[in-house]
Amino acid sequence: MKKIFYWSPYLTNVATIEAVINSIKSVKKYSKNFNPILINVCGEFDNYKNDLLKLDIEIIDLVFFSYHKFLPTKGFLQSRLSFLIIFIVSFIPLFLLIRARKPDYLIFHLITSLPILVSNLIKKKTKFILRISGLPKYNLFRKFLWKNLGKKIYKVTCPTNGTINDLRLLKIFNDDKIILLRDPIINIKELLKMKNTKNYLNFDDKDFSIVAIGRLTKQKNFKLLIQCFDQILNLKKNSKLFIIGEGEQRDFLQKLIEKKKLSQKIFLLGFQKNVFNYLKNANLFILSSLWEDPGWVLMEAAMCNTLILSSNCRNGPKEFLEDNRGGVLFENNSIQDFLSKFKQITELNQKQIKEKKFFSKKKTKLFTNFNHYKKLNLILK
Repeated sequence: MKKIFYWSPYLTNVATIEAVINSIKSVKKYSKNFNPILINVCGEFDNYKNDLLKLDIEIIDLVFFSYHKFLPTKGFLQSRLSFLIIFIVSFIPLFLLIRARKPDYLIFHLITSLPILVSNLIKKKTKFILRISGLPKYNLFRKFLWKNLGKKIYKVTCPTNGTINDLRLLKIFNDDKIILLRDPIINIKELLKMKNTKNYLNFDDKDFSIVAIGRLTKQKNFKLLIQCFDQILNLKKNSKLFIIGEGEQRDFLQKLIEKKKLSQKIFLLGFQKNVFNYLKNANLFILSSLWEDPGWVLMEAAMCNTLILSSNCRNGPKEFLEDNRGGVLFENNSIQDFLSKFKQITELNQKQIKEKKFFSKKKTKLFTNFNHYKKLNLILK
């Protein structure tokens, strides 16, 4: 049986974590030819160990101590320091691990510079697969690293066609190396179970309940929703906005809500492990992000049969909603266009709403664990 190592050291909770876990589970469940093995680089996956061990999934602790919780995460400089620490501590152990265990494949997400460097030092048969997660920033360092040290990369998988097009235009990798591999977002059995689990908040039927989900960061652009919510109330006076997530902008957003005297209309619910019950009972889901690739919550909202209003940011929303067939798109970061499209979506008739919900829900089939495995299996073969 061929061995697949997964490398994905992370600092904070991001969608990539679930992508890695779901990919491992899909290979374990559906394949008889491949054995997925998770590298626990600095203790980042300690909380997932029990769940994975129950499924008989092997976890390799790269070093003998967990230091993930001690790494600084807030701020650009602090996070870069953490990346440097992980790089220095992990370099020799990763090199020795690959040389000793000789995996057939190493699929690597996040802090990709180290596996790329090791790929140039290993003379064994291991094939290195760069898995791009989220919309990458094509800075000079990354382009130099990928172009000059990434020649031994076997394949580069991308979550959207938009990212594939970006890479081909930049001519960093040979076109035949670049492949579409959608994220394994939807586990239908688990989703149905979580949808029917009660949450502590019951929406009032008299309200027009709007849900937004994501880390409270600049990327998610919740500021735009709060800034124009008084105008939303002019269009739909019974509207209430529920923002689910945590992040460094929480205090800023809370003060903005209070400044605009919207504390009875906008609610920061914090992190919720189960968002599906909220989505199922909402009248509208809004994604206001400045960029996404692909935007997991779009697929989760679609699976919950929730109407979607989204920014047309790069790269995922336009691709998933297909120019308004699965929802309504507004011009990225434009309050004026957002209000116009909000008015438009609230004036849709029942037939139009049903058609958009049906289209987006049907498209979520592309993002199931099984479809991810089928595509990954072709790449590995």
